[in-house]
Amino acid sequence: MSTVLEAKSRTNGKRSQLTAIRMQGSIPAVVYGYQVESTPISVNSADFMKTMREVGRNGVISLDLEGKKVNVILHEYQEDALKNDILHADFLAIDLNQEIEANVRVELSEDSVGVKSGGVLQILLHELSVTAVPDEIPEVIQIDITNLNIGESITVGEIRGNVSCTINHEDDEPIANIQPPRTQEEDPDGGVREEDPPENSNDDKAEGEDA
Repeated sequence: MSTVLEAKSRTNGKRSQLTAIRMQGSIPAVVYGYQVESTPISVNSADFMKTMREVGRNGVISLDLEGKKVNVILHEYQEDALKNDILHADFLAIDLNQEIEANVRVELSEDSVGVKSGGVLQILLHELSVTAVPDEIPEVIQIDITNLNIGESITVGEIRGNVSCTINHEDDEPIANIQPPRTQEEDPDGGVREEDPPENSNDDKAEGEDA
């Protein structure tokens, strides 16, 4: 059963009206998609955050728009990085029986033999694009890199069989690798630092001979 989030219709107003909505503790939003025309709405900020904690980033929400319920997922959102507030949200109306595309966060196991040996973990894909019916989209894709050693990488093809949904990436696309440890300090200018000449240079000797 989907978690219900109440929404209210709003006019597609100016910036001052959007600011007023936020000051009242709500988030300006829009809903569009399956059998729904693009409609400006607002949702209570506290209710929105509570709902997202319950269903996750790709979970299905039953959006109650003044008595009319629509199955949606959170498609996009804008966030104030300094205040950690949601400034705007886009809800995509969906057909529960129809496949959709979504981005799913990648979560790697904490340790690998390469990192324990001093290597540096480099994550190349923090999210994976997947296709599935809404109820089968995972909240996170966990990847075991325990045996990943220095100089090795893990690719999409290696984890494809462990994920129930379709991954929309090429098999040879790397997700993460282990870089060798840095053993030498690099010159800030990116080159080799030249040594200072000795105090008694050939130039000095030449000057002495001339004298």
